[in-house]
Amino acid sequence: MKDTVALVLAAGKGTRMYSDLAKVLHPICGRPMLSYTLIALEELGFDRVLVVVGHQAERIKEIFADARVEWVLQSQQLGTAHAVQCALPHLIDHGGAVLICCGDTPLLTAETLRLFQIEHMNRGADLSVLSMLLDEPGSYGRVVRDSGGEVSGIIEAKDVSAQERTIREVNTGIYCVSADLLRAVLPDVENANVQGEYYLTDLVQMAVGRGWNVQAVTASDPMEFMGVNTNGELEAVEEVIAQRIQGH
Repeated sequence: MKDTVALVLAAGKGTRMYSDLAKVLHPICGRPMLSYTLIALEELGFDRVLVVVGHQAERIKEIFADARVEWVLQSQQLGTAHAVQCALPHLIDHGGAVLICCGDTPLLTAETLRLFQIEHMNRGADLSVLSMLLDEPGSYGRVVRDSGGEVSGIIEAKDVSAQERTIREVNTGIYCVSADLLRAVLPDVENANVQGEYYLTDLVQMAVGRGWNVQAVTASDPMEFMGVNTNGELEAVEEVIAQRIQGH
């Protein structure tokens, strides 16, 4: 993974956790949630790992003082695209790819990320979305493909049409993107939505429209992308990790 920089989005507050603790600091089997993502990236041998922090940034940096990471501050949480934008100054001299992942997917394995990156390279992609197939896609953004099967964009669940609602392929929130594409397209992402936020999903359709090679790679195990947004989800993830630990 020498030509790829890892970028972890970990600035969110986690309002649905109803806790003063930053979401990525919630303990799971004795470790802060963020540590699981960092361990997976460490297994892959990244030379550089950037972590975007915002809510309780100093507390996170203190707890992970020994981690081999570079910290990026997102002082205002204005969306995922804005978080990546905050990291661009750290990527000025980087000519390879950027693996973007989230600090609140503790079940994600190093092997899944490794296979994703290999597929990204094999397809000669400029931007790859890691997708998954769900029988009940619910609130996940849908991966939309054209009549030829090529990715045309990602539509958030709240914006899908009746026909698009039936799409089973959804976005996991994990991307592999060339740094050149980020520098060229990311500054043009707008916040013309109800939340007034800058969404990384908009980057996909914009890249397609400008002729970049955009791919979606389907992951084999949707369980790995179980997010943690509520205390109930935190308990469910902890059960899975406890089983993994016992299994080893």
